[in-house]
Amino acid sequence: MKHEELKAKALSRKDVKEEYEALEPEFNLLREMLGARKKVGLSQAEVAKRMGTKAPAVTRLESSLTSGKHSPSIATVKKYAQALGYHLEIKLVQN
Repeated sequence: MKHEELKAKALSRKDVKEEYEALEPEFNLLREMLGARKKVGLSQAEVAKRMGTKAPAVTRLESSLTSGKHSPSIATVKKYAQALGYHLEIKLVQN
């Protein structure tokens, strides 16, 4: 079974779809972070050096957004953004 088929099958279940949709903000942030890192052409190790940490910390940061097990602090995401030459903007959007 291909990934897209498996995803469609899983999302056909209401409980799975609700959990998946609840993670949308984290997935969006991760896409933004990875896209920005790719755009500036930095590896995780290079980002880590600029942040004053080690590469595994950046790996954990990026992977934490997909696991839902840990939410990085705003300060950490801000530091990541600054390491890329970006700044962090946070906004509330009414449903």
